[in-house]
Amino acid sequence: MKKEFKPINLTGIETYSIKHRKSKVDVKDLGSPYDKGSSFAGFVDTLPNILAAGDIKDIAGKIVAAYKENKIVAIGMGAHVIKVGLGPLLIDLMERGIITSISLNGAGIVHDSELAMIGQTSEDVAAELKGGAFGMAEETGRILNEAIKDGVKKGYGIGRAVGERLLEEKFPYNDKSILAAGARLGVPVTVHVAVGTDIIHMSPHCSGAAVGEGSHTDFRLFSSVVAGLEGGVYLNIGSAVILLEVFLKALTLVRNLGHEVNNFTTVNMDFIQGYRPLTNVCKRPTMTGGKGFSLTGHHEIMVPLLAAMVKESL
Repeated sequence: MKKEFKPINLTGIETYSIKHRKSKVDVKDLGSPYDKGSSFAGFVDTLPNILAAGDIKDIAGKIVAAYKENKIVAIGMGAHVIKVGLGPLLIDLMERGIITSISLNGAGIVHDSELAMIGQTSEDVAAELKGGAFGMAEETGRILNEAIKDGVKKGYGIGRAVGERLLEEKFPYNDKSILAAGARLGVPVTVHVAVGTDIIHMSPHCSGAAVGEGSHTDFRLFSSVVAGLEGGVYLNIGSAVILLEVFLKALTLVRNLGHEVNNFTTVNMDFIQGYRPLTNVCKRPTMTGGKGFSLTGHHEIMVPLLAAMVKESL
């Protein structure tokens, strides 16, 4: 039997005054036009206090508070952050004592070290892959693997081993290297490797035993950093898998050992917000306290903006 429908009668709808409604946007939170010639602080003040603009202000405030209270500000990041030119900005924050530690994946030491050695990095993979030349730079494979093997003998993790080697070699662009800065300043720069993912693993100079031992030493060093994260800030910038998992394992390890790490701030910064970063950085670690943030955007824009906001606040 066919049903017939007519437009519903709106008579009798109950309404209320807009003055009594709870609203998410208030006029005091709106942005304002930028005045030409104003300061950077003036620009920041023009940003609306809504969604990501409000979040980045909050994150900068958390970092500043952690610094002032001598708490940890740790960064885990993918190699892309180095490739887009952000090493000098992070080194500046390391030198100022704002960044407590930096953790890299295996590709991070490749790009960071190549910049230190010759002032260039990031080969054309598509062009070199055809003939089997991709990743076969002699100096990169030899120097990094020798550094790792020599460092492991001294009890170093990969980060310190490579950083110390860069300083020993006195490469012309060491001032642009996060690894060299870490060794120079005594700031932990840890490296977390998946064997077979990095071009130096194809080198005849590579020792799987040394790579594994060095990476495990760095995992334990990173865990020591995480053990003191209470009241601090952890930022994941551009790592989609490896450092997310390393962070989660380090966190459960130190909690198992009795360290109180329950209230801290986490931040995930990337082009897109995937399940794993949101889960392993923003949600799971802060279930017992603290707060997780996510900022979406290009690293070469978002990181300088956040760094400048922190410096301006100090």
